[in-house]
Amino acid sequence: MECNIIKIKNKLYYIDKPLIMGILNFTPDSFYSNSQTQKEDVYCKITQMLYDGADIIDIGAISTNPNSKKISENEEWMRIEPILKLILKHFPNKVFSIDTFRAKIAKRAVLDYGIDIINDISGGEFDSEMFKTVAECSCPYVLMHLKGNFETMHYSTDYKSIVEDMIYYFSKKINELHLLGVSDIIVDPGFGFSKTIDDNFLIMSKLSQFKIFELPILIGISRKSMIWKTIKTTPEMALNGTSALNMFSLINGANILRVHDVLEAKQCVDLFLNF
Repeated sequence: MECNIIKIKNKLYYIDKPLIMGILNFTPDSFYSNSQTQKEDVYCKITQMLYDGADIIDIGAISTNPNSKKISENEEWMRIEPILKLILKHFPNKVFSIDTFRAKIAKRAVLDYGIDIINDISGGEFDSEMFKTVAECSCPYVLMHLKGNFETMHYSTDYKSIVEDMIYYFSKKINELHLLGVSDIIVDPGFGFSKTIDDNFLIMSKLSQFKIFELPILIGISRKSMIWKTIKTTPEMALNGTSALNMFSLINGANILRVHDVLEAKQCVDLFLNF
């Protein structure tokens, strides 16, 4: 496996083996109900994720599933700020990312509370200040692919050639970030966003093509509909399918797995490293 390098906490972080990003969710309307975390459980859940093998923990307070409603920036901040305070107090040396498409929230989380990575589903499309904010914060940025706006992003699935369109999208966005001085970029194909189930599987089969950017590739397929609809089950019963596709992703070049189930993802990585 090739080694990618990003800078976190002013230190070079060598990604010479796959990393696990655990999902810490503070939304009441997540598509996977078991992932919803109450404030009183946060310390224990973070501790368990770290024990199970999480390298990064991704915290978010706004749901982006097809049935979710867009909450205000103030409500998103009210949900996330107590968690940021807890992280700053108890886990200052661990790596956390903030899952938000709002530049002001990302900026406060990084500069005031020491969060390390900005994870933006919109690729800067939902907030025109996001790329400038990433540059100002001087932190790694997860650049995800989607089309449309918050209301249409799950239904904008018209492409001439989806993989080629995505490569053009990433090329353009990466160039914009480079011009602002941002070099620590993580590429996320955005499974489940602006894509049909067939699109998702096509992208996964051609995952190695995204290595053209020589950047880390993040895969977020945990318990998503491409899995549970295909095997005719529910998000709650989709762990086995998630593990199967996570292993396929690793074989085809994934560097980071974003998951609800850290222990099982760690087992996938451990098995993969024996090939």
